[in-house]
Order: sequence, then structure tokens, then C-alpha cells
Amino acid sequence: MSDHSMQTSLSPIDSDPQETSEWQDALGSVLQAAGPARARFILDRLSESARQPTIGWEPVRGTPYVNTIPADRQPPFNGDLATEERLGSIIRWNALAMVVRANKAYGELGGHIASYASAADLFEVGFNHFFRGRNDSFQGDLVFYQAHSAPGVYARAFLEGRLGENDLAHYRQEIGARASGAQGLCSYPHPWLMPDFWQFPTGSMGIGPISSIYHARFMRYLQHRGLLDTADRKVWGVFGDGEMDEPESMSALTLASREGLDNLVWVVNCNLQRLDGPVRGNGRIIDELEALFSGAGWNVIKLVWGSDWDGLFARDPGGALAKAFAGTVDGQLQTFAAKDGRYNREHFFGQNAELMALAQGLTDEQIDKLKRGGHDLVKIHAAYDAATRHQGRPTVILAQTKKGYGMGEAGQGRMTTHQQKKLDREDLIAFRNRFQLPLSDEQAANLEFFKPADDSPEMRYLHERRAALGGYIPSRRVDAEALAVPPIAGYAEFALKADGKEMSTTMAFVRMLGGLLKDPALGPRVVPIVADEARTFGMANLFKTIGIYSSVGQRYQPEDIGSVLSYREARNGQILEEGISEAGAVSSWVAAATSYSVHGMPMLPFYIYYSMFGFQRIGDLIWAAADQRSRGFLLGATAGRTTLGGEGLQHQDGHSLLMASTVPNCRSYDPATAGEFAVILDHGMRQMLEQQEDCFYYVTLMNENQAQPSLPDGVAQDVIKGLYRCDGTSGEAQLRLLGSGTIFHEVAQAAALLAADWGVHAEVWSATSYAELARDARAVERWNRLHPGETPRVSHLESCLSGQRPIVAASDYVRAWPQLVAPYLDARFVALGTDGFGRSDTRSALRAFFEIDRHHVVLAALSSLARNGVIESSVCAHAMERYQIRVADHAPWEC
Repeated sequence: MSDHSMQTSLSPIDSDPQETSEWQDALGSVLQAAGPARARFILDRLSESARQPTIGWEPVRGTPYVNTIPADRQPPFNGDLATEERLGSIIRWNALAMVVRANKAYGELGGHIASYASAADLFEVGFNHFFRGRNDSFQGDLVFYQAHSAPGVYARAFLEGRLGENDLAHYRQEIGARASGAQGLCSYPHPWLMPDFWQFPTGSMGIGPISSIYHARFMRYLQHRGLLDTADRKVWGVFGDGEMDEPESMSALTLASREGLDNLVWVVNCNLQRLDGPVRGNGRIIDELEALFSGAGWNVIKLVWGSDWDGLFARDPGGALAKAFAGTVDGQLQTFAAKDGRYNREHFFGQNAELMALAQGLTDEQIDKLKRGGHDLVKIHAAYDAATRHQGRPTVILAQTKKGYGMGEAGQGRMTTHQQKKLDREDLIAFRNRFQLPLSDEQAANLEFFKPADDSPEMRYLHERRAALGGYIPSRRVDAEALAVPPIAGYAEFALKADGKEMSTTMAFVRMLGGLLKDPALGPRVVPIVADEARTFGMANLFKTIGIYSSVGQRYQPEDIGSVLSYREARNGQILEEGISEAGAVSSWVAAATSYSVHGMPMLPFYIYYSMFGFQRIGDLIWAAADQRSRGFLLGATAGRTTLGGEGLQHQDGHSLLMASTVPNCRSYDPATAGEFAVILDHGMRQMLEQQEDCFYYVTLMNENQAQPSLPDGVAQDVIKGLYRCDGTSGEAQLRLLGSGTIFHEVAQAAALLAADWGVHAEVWSATSYAELARDARAVERWNRLHPGETPRVSHLESCLSGQRPIVAASDYVRAWPQLVAPYLDARFVALGTDGFGRSDTRSALRAFFEIDRHHVVLAALSSLARNGVIESSVCAHAMERYQIRVADHAPWEC
């Protein structure tokens, strides 16, 4: 081996070569006489014996570095190869021209050429033969596109007539495009920004892979529950090999195989490079991924070498090529991709006499053009065909390509190719020549887009292939009918008129959920989702009534079968119980929350979870859900930093509401009572299901049992707006107290103490959503600023809290949550919250520690009045003595 090669393992010395040869000859005889099935049977029996502890043999995972589908098993290519190659070349050019033109004009726009250059053929075979569109008679396949390859998808849509030249000229210029009447093309697949085009957001690497798995599983869920026929549809995902390092990419592989998702096909573009260098410079990523996927139970198809290599393998009975590849790492394969035919002759084929003999009949140019499997349309077609026919397991195709394929010295296989966004005149002409494009030197140098005549063979072929496959993709449609929501009294009367009944808001939700499930129209569309805490949230009663979804039913007798709340799995079960995987659970939620657009069937998903393990842990997936225009409810249970007393630091949430407030189409609420929650639930369902608005809700739920008041008449709209007065008194108050969530009870008690102990009259307000209050106040402030000559508008916040009376706001969340509204108020505003790490103790001790209990609310109120000169400051000292408030050495957020 030359110095660039590496042995991945050391073979033991053969102590008896003759005996080894006899065993190999015997296997060869069986193969010849009885065929491969008999040979596999014998090997299986031998492996059973070899795995006994006395021998301790384990098979080496992986197969030789060759194609899984040999040339003699390839199906006929059922297309016009020459036409498809010409189309592919044109699309490559337009994609490159789009990115380079944008960066010549505006150097800061960025963009990617090399990723699509490597994946172009993988996409084109899919577009021409396998990716089926949605039409009136077929719901279509789902396709998750490698985000960095978006320019190629735009370039194809340009040929299809769905995008114009002016659109391509505004790549990554979504704002500037409006002035010229163009469609600005977003950087990556973003359904929010291009709602008629992209279906799935994949720009954050790892999000596409896990999402594709749960979408494939949700299609089975719909099928098994008898809601929608999805049996013939496929989910395709084209991803990068570097992307497979993301935890989300790998986290659900066993779910896909365990569920037998043979409706799922991944194509991993193994161009061997990530952004800065090789994915596995000192190893082989294809071998590593083969071991991972096969170990997880997937069907693995390796697509390594193109058709040009078939003849070389056929002339190599001794296996010199396979041996050489086994000793060549990806870092060297990248170098081979960047170098020309002469270099490859000397440094690869020059390793030994056997390889040199194989290369003798090839010119340097022929060696330079030896294709890797991911650039060979015939080989790709064979791999895709095999994947679609495979039954019982998901399939992954590991396709080897060259990053920057066709970019020559400007980018092919280079370490810097991912950042390559500009090409000089010579590079552009060389690219033109490489792909035989009908462009003059000046047209190439000027980066002119090229589109064949409408009646050309290429254009006719392009449209015919898409017509045969059901229509153009990617395409996002929203044609689902509105779904009626039952009257609130039918499922939540107990909460609206609670009359002091003691319960937690979590229990109130579960009871409302049970009522919704009974509704004949909406009930079947409800999708309850939990990670692994259904019993914690009091949902165990649903196990028997609606069942837990399982694609195989229940093959065992549960331990608690005699219990009223026994664990029941069923093929038509309605609950999605995802185990300990918040990423998996929210991915299931997204699949259900976007069913209205993906499947034309609106669903109503409720994902309930420990609030600490939501936005903090899976915020990236929640942003992707927002981008995908999800509709549904995220329920942060055991919410707040002081309600989950004994759990301590890693379980006590004081910041999810603040994080939720940053997501533009997320409506976040912190209700204090069951009645408030009922109103929010009703409003959200009507907004998403009846009015079909693209928003979703994050609502906190508490596990603390409290006496629930009846909801006052006439406040429902104010609950939705985020604030209403609930003390029921009249007269001029000296200050205002705002409470929310579980701390509202402390605020109400503080108002009573202020009146009884200090003669201070305070208004009491329930702040259900500081995010909604701030959203409205921002909008009003902007309108007033931009319309100076018109009558100023008044926000709901200002209409409630105008004037100079001090305001004290207390919540179980960080101070920044109530402080969202402070800039829009004239009065002095004091926020009490739970900044800092959580602690383990009783609720009362925690609230005293974080200085948000009733006594600290009273102190804050008195301090505000003293600051305004209404009372003497000595009153504050008396209050601290009376309530035994001690001055801690450190603030709660400092220790």
C-alpha cells in the first residue's frame, strides 16, 4: 500500500491455508450446485454454532466497498438517458448561475453550489421517475430535500415554468424582490416564506431526517385508524452524509425499523465532505453508516461506483479493486476527486501490478471521467427501484458522489468547495464545456440563464415525466375543509362554573380532552401525544378507552390487565406514546399538526410534557414546526419553577413562556384557572380548525390543586387578549397587582393582606399572556408611529392599565416574562419572578426563596407606594418584620 492508504483492521495469520481453501471451495460448490438460498441457509446454521460462548464469533458488520446491486441485477432504465443527461446539465448550470450572479451583485448573500452539484443526479432520477406529485386522485409522495441543494430545485422549477427568470435573479432577496414583482427565493426550504412551494423545512440539519420518519409513521397511523388511505404513498428524504452526525438524524432509526416503515426511503448523499473538510477523513463514512443502519434494522443499498467501473470489476477476478478500496480512506478519496486522471492513475491504480494492469486500457481522460455511483443515472434508477420494491423495512441508499461535481479546479473535491460562491470566467467556460451546454463564451461569462424552447425534446420530456408522476413538486397545497368545534359548554362547563372545586389545571385539561374525544366529528381527529408521562398527567384512563397506537396491536398480556386503567396497545389506538424522546414526540406532533396541508385532513394534536423539556430541549424542532405552519397545542405541564417542589434544578421550568414568546406564530398563555384554560382552548381550536389560521398554542398547565373559581361573565375576550380584572371591587385603588399561572393565588392573597394589614386597596388582574399583550401593544405603537395624522389607537394593555398607579406583577417565570409589557406602560412597573436555578423543597419554601410569595408581593407593593411618596418607607420595614422576611446574603439568581 502507498502512504495514502490505511488498513482498517489487521487480518490474523492463516495457520492452515489449505484447510481455508477447502472451506471456501466447499462453499463455492454449494453455491454452484444449489444456489445462493442454500448457501445462505448453511451460513446461517454455521453462524448459530459459531456464536456459542465456546467460540465467541461475531460477524464483521458491513460489506465490500462495492455496489449492493450488481450489474446483472439492474432493471432496464425506462427513460431517455441522453435527454435526462441534457436536462440535468441545464439545471446544474442555472443553479450555479443563480448563486454566482447573486454573489457577484451582493457578496453577502451567500448560497451553495457544491452540494447540489454532487446531488443533482440523485434528485433528477427522483424527479423523472419516482417522486410522485399530489393531484385530485392521489395524495402524492412526501419529499424532504437536502437544504443546501435548494438552488437546484429552483432551477428545475424554472424550466417547468413555475418560477421565472426574474425570480431566479432574486435568489435570497425576498424583500427586494417585491419591488420588481418577483418571487424572492428563500435560502433553504421554508414553507412559511414560500407557502405554495416548500412543504417541509429542512434547513436546520437533522430536522429533516427525524421529521421524515415520524411523517412516515403518522401515515401508517392514519391508515390503521381508518381515517385515510395512505398505503401506496412513499416518504423520500435526500440528506447529506455530514448531516448524519446530528443526534436527531440517528435518534429514530430503530423506530422506523420497529414499525416496519417500508414506505420510507432515505437517500444519503455521501460526497464525503462536510463544510470544512472530510466527514471521515481517516475512515469511510459509507461503511460506518452501513453498520449503523443495518444494525438498526434498515435495508441498506450501497451505490458506490458508476457503470464505467463494471468492466473493471469484471476483469478483476482476484478482487484487487475491492482490496484497494478497503484500504483507502475518505480523506484520500476526496483527494482523488480533486485531482485529474493522471494523478489517479499514478496514485490509485499505481498501487500494485494488478491495478496497473486494469488501468492499462484507459486514457487519463477516461480515468478522470470514471463516475461514482451517485452520478450515474442508470445505477441510481436501479437503487431507487429496489428501494421502492423492498417490503417490511425502511431503506437507505448510501450514494457516493463528489462534492462540487463538475466544478473542476474551482471546486470539485476541494476543502473550500462548500464556501465556493464565485467563479471566474475560465471556470465558468470550463463548466460549460464539461456539461456541453449550448452557451457562447460571453453567455457563460455573463451567467445567463438558459431555458430550451417550449417545443424542444428536453422540455417536452420534462413535462411528460412530471405529468406521468402526478404533477410538479415541490408543491404545498392547503385544500382541507374546516373542522367544526363543539360548543364549549359541552366539554368544559365544569371549568367555567367551577364554584370553588379543587383541581389542578392539568386535571381540568384531561377532563376536557375526554369530552372532546367523545364528540363524533372532532373526536376521531384528536391526537393525544405523550413522551412517557401519561400516568403522571392523569391520562391513564385513556389507555382503555381509546388505546395506545401500535402498528402490530398488543402481542402480550399486560401486567395490569385486571386494572381499570390497564395498559392497552391497539392497531387503531389513538394515543401516540413515544417513549422517552421529546424530539420524537414533537416530531409526531408536527406530523399531526401539518396533516391539514400534507394530507388534506385536519387533525388536532395535543402534546403534553414536562414544561422544562420543551422549548429548552427541542426548541429547534419547535421553530421548524412554526416554519411548517403547524396547528395544534403544546401543553407544558408541571409548569413553573415552584410548582414541582421536590424535583429540583433540572425539572423546574421558569423560562419556557419567554422562549415561546419569541416564535412569531406561537400563541403562549399561562392560565391561572381551569376556566381561563377552557376559554383559551376553545378560542385556539376555532382559530386553527374553523378559521384555519396558521398558528399554534403553547399553554402551561399546573399540577398544583387549587380551589377553582367560576369564570366571571363577559371576560372571555379579555382572557384571550391576555389581561382582565378579577377582584370584583370598585373604587379608586392605590396600585395594581398582576398575577398569572399558579402564582395568581399568591397575588390574590397579597391583595387581601394589603387591605387587612396596611389599609391599602389594590386592583387584582389575571395576566393570562404577557406575550399577547406585548404583541398587541407593539402593533398599536407601530401603527401610531406610521400614522401621525390619525387618531391614535389604544392597546388592550393601555386600556386596562393606563395612568401612573404602580404595578406589581408576579409569576412563576423569570422577570423578563412580565417585563415584556413594561415599555408600553407609563406607571412604575415591578416584576417578581423566578430567575436562577431551581431548588428542591416545598412549594411555600421555594416561593419564599424566589421572593414571589404573597408576603414578597405585599412588600413590593408597599415599596412601590413608598417610592411614589404615598406611604412612609418605614412601613416596608414593619412589613418585613411582620412577615419575617429575611434579607438573604445573595439574590436567588446569584446562588
